[in-house]
Amino acid sequence: MKKRALGKTGLEIAPLVFGGNVFGWTADEARSFELLDAFVDAGFNAIDTADVYSRWVSGHTGGESETIIGRWLKARPGRRERVLLFTKVGGDMGNGRSLGRRWIEQAVEDSLKRLATDVIDLYQSHWPDPATPHEETLAAYERLLKAGKVRAIGCSNFSAEQLAASLSSAREHGLPTYQTLQPEYNLVDRASYDGPLRDLALREGLGVITYYSLASGFLSGKYRSEADLKHSARGRGVAKYLNPRGLRILDALDQVGGRLDAKPAEVALAWLMQRDGVTAPIASATSVEQLKSFAKAATLVLAADDVRALDAASAP
Repeated sequence: MKKRALGKTGLEIAPLVFGGNVFGWTADEARSFELLDAFVDAGFNAIDTADVYSRWVSGHTGGESETIIGRWLKARPGRRERVLLFTKVGGDMGNGRSLGRRWIEQAVEDSLKRLATDVIDLYQSHWPDPATPHEETLAAYERLLKAGKVRAIGCSNFSAEQLAASLSSAREHGLPTYQTLQPEYNLVDRASYDGPLRDLALREGLGVITYYSLASGFLSGKYRSEADLKHSARGRGVAKYLNPRGLRILDALDQVGGRLDAKPAEVALAWLMQRDGVTAPIASATSVEQLKSFAKAATLVLAADDVRALDAASAP
């Protein structure tokens, strides 16, 4: 599978990243191993997780996803050389959201141990931390980069103003800059990335990996009426998309998918993969069948007319 440069990190990734939030949550360890094997065997190579996954589950304390990935690597000699590990710091692990120096220095050691590796390929600030100066956070990352504990740094959920401020602070203090961005972005949720944030990412040459790439499953086409919402635990989260614009997007996905013999989710992911300003979408799976769909999405080529139809249907 053809790889793409992840901004200026020096890393090259396949056009889709596995979202590791499901490991230890909706996918137990055995299923997670099966999914990771299938993912790598399909030619993909990047796995995204976070220290806080899956703290939201009753009885969990965080680190469950990283731990499963680490156990998989231990059980699969030689796999580490074939995958890139992306994780995050700054989510609430019981101490609030923090990007302070002391917390980063502790958190990275915990993540390295759970992941059973000596280097994290991409270490990301999960959420902005208004209480910590950018230079403190970036100086902590500089020490990790020099120590060889991380290979590249990025940020997630930063606004254009926050990202610009961090870049300015880095340059003012001679510190490393964020090289990647992880925004929420998909055919339905376009407003927070399209515009100043996307313009900045393009101008700076950042690698961009999008999350909620299928809008919590709405873009799979499974939810088309109020009645459909009752059949899934995720129904409540996608109810907001059941409006004329959302249904217009599904209709466009159906039309393009019909021409390409592809499912709506495959077309939605292909749109992201071909979108200027996106390196690769993040998507999660809980079955090997879904992973096969990801592989198909990576091979789809949308014609200019297809892109125009999807852009028009999803215009804010």
